[in-house]
Amino acid sequence: MKLSKPRVRLALVLISLALFTSCQQEKKESVPWVSLFDDNDLSGWDQKGGEAKYEVKDRTIIGSTVHGTPNSFLTTEKNYGDFILELDFKVDSTMNSGIQIRSNSLPQYQNGRVHGYQVEIDPSDRAWSGGIYDEGRRGWLYSLENDSEAQKAFRQNEWNHYRIEAIGDTIKTWVNETPTAFLIDDKTSEGFIALQVHSISDEDEAGKQIMWKNIRILTDSLQKYSKKSPLEPKMTKNQLTSDEANNGWELLWDGKTTNGWRGARLDKFPEKGWVMEDGNLIVLASGGEESTAGGDIVTDTVYGDFELKVDFKITKGANSGIKYYVDTDLNKGPGSSIGLEYQILDDDNHPDAKLGNHEGSRTVASLYDLIQADPEKPINPIGEWNTAHIISKEGHVEHWLNGVKVLEYERGSEEFRKLVSESKYDKWPNFGELEKGRILLQDHGNRVAFRNIKIKQL
Repeated sequence: MKLSKPRVRLALVLISLALFTSCQQEKKESVPWVSLFDDNDLSGWDQKGGEAKYEVKDRTIIGSTVHGTPNSFLTTEKNYGDFILELDFKVDSTMNSGIQIRSNSLPQYQNGRVHGYQVEIDPSDRAWSGGIYDEGRRGWLYSLENDSEAQKAFRQNEWNHYRIEAIGDTIKTWVNETPTAFLIDDKTSEGFIALQVHSISDEDEAGKQIMWKNIRILTDSLQKYSKKSPLEPKMTKNQLTSDEANNGWELLWDGKTTNGWRGARLDKFPEKGWVMEDGNLIVLASGGEESTAGGDIVTDTVYGDFELKVDFKITKGANSGIKYYVDTDLNKGPGSSIGLEYQILDDDNHPDAKLGNHEGSRTVASLYDLIQADPEKPINPIGEWNTAHIISKEGHVEHWLNGVKVLEYERGSEEFRKLVSESKYDKWPNFGELEKGRILLQDHGNRVAFRNIKIKQL
């Protein structure tokens, strides 16, 4: 039987469609996904934090709440840096949960507390599922507060599908194919993936469940398989998080201008020795001498009780510092302005690490020349960012490094004054006991970068 021309065309269309569908299926099947869950047991996973119950039934991981335990995390034994992750989950409508990515549990950090990025699972009326929370650190980084479409993506009492892309400093999320977050943040580049069962109060019913299945990860050819997101990216660099803004923090540097800063011995910002590049405030290398190039810079404002956070990145052999309670009218001669100093140093390559009137008191995060920071402090390698954190309230001062407290002391105490009397500062009357003073970033002739400079007055 001879086919008419219309039937021939239809047959050709159907054949082409079938071939196209087949090719698309082959292409889909060629994506190098790797399963993180073998459907049978929890091989490749470990439990951290609390003691919630995790088990496998019907090719599904089931987590159940229990009383009297903190947040529980079923973590991958392997760490992941850049990846695309997909999974399905179903959660009790009264439970909060989340998926940890690039997270860590370190003995020196809050006794091993799990911390890092969490992609939220939020069946509450708030409906922030797919938002990004920083567990154990900074709180909310990307909420869904003003995105009604993203809030509608989660399906109550049904299976939901998550897609998470973590590539470089960018994290993007989708819930049931709806884009929900687009974050640019480089706090942590690698860590484990974890499934959270949230802690419950004594009044809550135990045994509520969250379930996960079809957990797969992609670590090869990520740019090829990455999806575009229509959302505007949110950057955390030189910005306050929502939690910080709600709790009284202020930006001490806006990431772009010299507003709020001047030279320690000038009435304006130095014309040389300091540059602003890509949102970083950088003191340039000039031979390693103290305050001989651009010179130190100080805040226009003086501060009493405060909490200060500063990210810093050093170069090999670098020396610098963050000073507080600085009086720029002291020391009109050579050298830096006078104040208490959170030392910044390459301990391995700078000779100052072995100097000082008190052993180890010139190493990184120490109270310079007075008190040594904990030798077990967590310091990131040269070329990576570290976070200095100083808290001073009613005479009690603490130095923190990368989320870990490394020393504390009492300003004006008998012990403090004895340390001062034995140091290079003994010639300055009442050293370190000002009621208020400026914050200072030191020019010690080595290249050091600063960013995310934030302060909270207490």
